[in-house]
Amino acid sequence: MSSNITSKIAFGGGCHWCTEAVFDVFKGVYLVEQGWISSDSDDASTPSEAVIVHYDEKAIELDTLIEVHLLTHNATSNHTFRKKYRSAIYTFSESQQDEAQRILTKKQALFEKPLITKVYPFQSFKLNEEKFLNYYKQDPSKPFCKSYIEPKLQMLMKKYSKFVKLVL
Repeated sequence: MSSNITSKIAFGGGCHWCTEAVFDVFKGVYLVEQGWISSDSDDASTPSEAVIVHYDEKAIELDTLIEVHLLTHNATSNHTFRKKYRSAIYTFSESQQDEAQRILTKKQALFEKPLITKVYPFQSFKLNEEKFLNYYKQDPSKPFCKSYIEPKLQMLMKKYSKFVKLVL
């Protein structure tokens, strides 16, 4: 049996192709599932684009994962596409929900505007179609990847280099 402590957390915020690529580059993250997530909460019952991140708690902390999530999508903008691209952290237990909320409150200090990101209990997940999984890895030269994903990966390589696997 492995001595690693594995856990999972889910994030929604922007396009799930981008979010998948962002978390896939981290040491300690061993699986990123891309699709649609919903919660039993009234304002999060409609599925939105999101990912489930499976990670080793000894290799990367939840605090770091949440910070990365907040910095790699517009976590302060309540735009018209927020139902499809809900700024959210989906949790799998009450203790994880409490911890995520504490971290989110602490991370507000990184932003001038109020965060709109909310913490929700996870309810359901639907995996995306096979042809869209690992979107960035399939062809990083696509215009979408060059315009939206690569700038995020470049920022991660600079700011979180000790956690990031070599990607580009």
